[in-house]
Amino acid sequence: MSEVKRYKVWDRTTRIFHWVNATTVLSLMIVGTIILNAKILGVEGEAKVLLKTIHAYIGYVFVINLVWRMVWAFFGNHYALWGQILPIGKNFSSSLREYRSSMRSGKPKQYLGHNPIARIVVGLFFLLLSIQAATGLIIAGTDLYLPPFGNHFAEWVTEGDPERLQVLKPGDKTHVVKAAYEDMRDFRKPVITTHYYLFFVLLALVFVHIAGVIVSEIKERNGLISAMITGEKILDDEPADPEEKAS
Repeated sequence: MSEVKRYKVWDRTTRIFHWVNATTVLSLMIVGTIILNAKILGVEGEAKVLLKTIHAYIGYVFVINLVWRMVWAFFGNHYALWGQILPIGKNFSSSLREYRSSMRSGKPKQYLGHNPIARIVVGLFFLLLSIQAATGLIIAGTDLYLPPFGNHFAEWVTEGDPERLQVLKPGDKTHVVKAAYEDMRDFRKPVITTHYYLFFVLLALVFVHIAGVIVSEIKERNGLISAMITGEKILDDEPADPEEKAS
């Protein structure tokens, strides 16, 4: 029987990002689903504006956390870097083939960081989350006139009229210039469409991620779930991506 070894893998910043990201994404999905079904639920007027505001402020936490993780991917420990979390690098293709072959053999290679398939999923996550962040910020500007684009859209729909700007409120069309407001809404249509459909793609990817974690936990027995709490993985075989010595 192979000797079980404990490895330090995920640094504190990476672990904090993971749980803040999971919490904010889940919260955004819940509030977003309520907003999408507002008419059915009888939510309208100021109540709907409040829901959108809550959604936006959760979104700010999500965006700040995501941007910080992207920065940390240049400065974190070995397993937090871009080269270890994205499906890139000259050896990635061969690593993917070897990992798939080891899975078919019934004894998958054990990884300290993300295995090659997980890196593909992580890459998709970063892409989708980045698009959702960008489109969400634009929508917050068009719906609620919130930063960073809110002033631009407020000036657009009022044509820069200081008196209209002073009394402009989210959800109230009384003080907008109708033609300018309709132009702004036409501009935001593809943004809304992208944000809407990627919500479902992201939801599907979340389920794939959860299923992958469960399968890896069972088949590889590497403490994958607990590692995002303690930062440590426990392996009973030599890792395919060694960096730090076992403790």
